[in-house]
Amino acid sequence: MQQLIYFIRKYKYFLLFILLQILAFNFTIQHHSYHQSKFVNSANFISGGFYNKINSINEYFYLKTENQLLNEENVELKNLLAKISLPSNDSLYSKTDTLHKIQKYNYTVAKVINNNYSKRNNFLTINKGSNKGLVSELGVINSKGIIGVVKNVSNNYATILSILNSSSRINVKLKNGNHFGSLIWNGEDYALVQIIDIPRQAKLKKGDTIITGGKSALFPEGINVGTVDDIIIKNHQYQKINVRLFNDMSAIGQVQIVKNLHKEELLTLEEKSNNE
Repeated sequence: MQQLIYFIRKYKYFLLFILLQILAFNFTIQHHSYHQSKFVNSANFISGGFYNKINSINEYFYLKTENQLLNEENVELKNLLAKISLPSNDSLYSKTDTLHKIQKYNYTVAKVINNNYSKRNNFLTINKGSNKGLVSELGVINSKGIIGVVKNVSNNYATILSILNSSSRINVKLKNGNHFGSLIWNGEDYALVQIIDIPRQAKLKKGDTIITGGKSALFPEGINVGTVDDIIIKNHQYQKINVRLFNDMSAIGQVQIVKNLHKEELLTLEEKSNNE
């Protein structure tokens, strides 16, 4: 208290000057509309800039949550689209059968909590398991393309056999054609995968887009894979076809699990035909 009194006594003239300046400034603002508007505009500019910075910081920290919500909304939309009626030209149903609805695929969102991409046989781990209806042998994709196939499932987690795995073999095709092949990985570059079993009649060139073929019970037809990066031809046969993935396999976050609702029916029918 003594120090405060001493400070006031020592700087009393300076403090009085500051007080008078504040009062004069206040009177000027209150009695002159021009000065008042300038002051308000300046204050709004300063506070607006401050709040804008704070908002930008908040948006950055909530970006992860926003991405999660967007991914969930994307999955909901895919599930809704999967329930749309078959096109009128489908031979199984008449053109007037508008009430009949058929759904072939169901999608579930999940988050990657562990990702290997530098080994010869790579796996990913996601935070969804049998409690969410997951089983083995389900396709895994994201907004950019294919990721892999569900391998093992526990109550709350599942492992994904990455397309960067020597055991991975996925049916693919040319986007601009009807020639099919198998997608494998030679273990060299995680950005490049290879296609085998493409017939020599296929007109393949650098830059062509590769998509899933739809011949397996795992992936719908038309899921993006990548673009042809390099082609080696030997004895009029495709010796090597490198495909540059759309996905950066070293940075996978949210994924979608694809469940083919007709899978058991399809496999049972094919097995029956093979045994005859």
